[in-house]
Amino acid sequence: MSPMKSQTSAFSPEGQILASHTRTSVHGARALVWAAVLSISCATSHVAAQSTTQKPASQSSIARTMASAADASAEIVLRALSLLGVRYRYGGNTPESGLDCSGFVKLVFQETVGLALPRRSDDMSRVGRSVAWSELQPGDLVFFNTMRFSFSHVGIYIGEGQFVHAPSSGSVVRVEALNKDYWVKRFDGARRLVDTPPDLAAFVPGQAGGFEPIVPAVSSDAAPAGDTGRPTP
Repeated sequence: MSPMKSQTSAFSPEGQILASHTRTSVHGARALVWAAVLSISCATSHVAAQSTTQKPASQSSIARTMASAADASAEIVLRALSLLGVRYRYGGNTPESGLDCSGFVKLVFQETVGLALPRRSDDMSRVGRSVAWSELQPGDLVFFNTMRFSFSHVGIYIGEGQFVHAPSSGSVVRVEALNKDYWVKRFDGARRLVDTPPDLAAFVPGQAGGFEPIVPAVSSDAAPAGDTGRPTP
C-alpha cells in the first residue's frame, strides 16, 4: 500500500486551503461538542431530580462532571481534526510517518484522555459501551466492515452526522458524512469510551469532577459494538 508521493506544503495554495478548512472545522467542532454535552447535562439533571434511591449530588458537583466530560470530548474531536491531511500509511503510528485507521484513533485517545486502546480496530470494538446510531455524540468511535470482515475500519464521530478517519492507501485523514450510502451499508456499530455518568449510581461526589473514562479491560467474551441502529440507505 503505497504512501502519497508528496506532502502538501503549508505555503502552497492547496496547503492554505487545507489550513483554512481545518481551522473552520475545529471552531465548528467545539460548538458541536458543547451543544451535545448541554443536552446530556439536561438529561442528567433530570435524573438527579427524580432519583429517590441514590444520594442526591450537589448541583456544583454535577456541573463539574459535565464540564469534565465536555472537555474530554472536545479534546478528542479537536485533536482528531488537527490531524486532517496526515497521509495514510498501513501500520502507521505517528503523524510524521503516517497513520492507518486504528493508529489514528489510538493516537488521539492516548494523547487527549490518556487511554491506551488496543491497536486493532476489531479489538477496539470490544472496549467501552455500545451506542446506537441515533445516540451518537462527539468523541464516539464508529465501526465499519470495509474489508469483508466486521469492525475492520474505525473512525471518530465529530457531530452533525460527520466522522473523521484515516481511509485507505493513497489518501489522507479527512472528514466524511456518515449518511453516505457506502458508510451506511458498512456500518457495524459504535462505542462510547468517554461519558458522563448515565445515572447517579456512577457519580462519586468526593472525587474532583466525578468523571472517569468508561473503558473496561478487553476480554474475549466482551460484547462487540452491538446493534447498529443504522438508517435505511
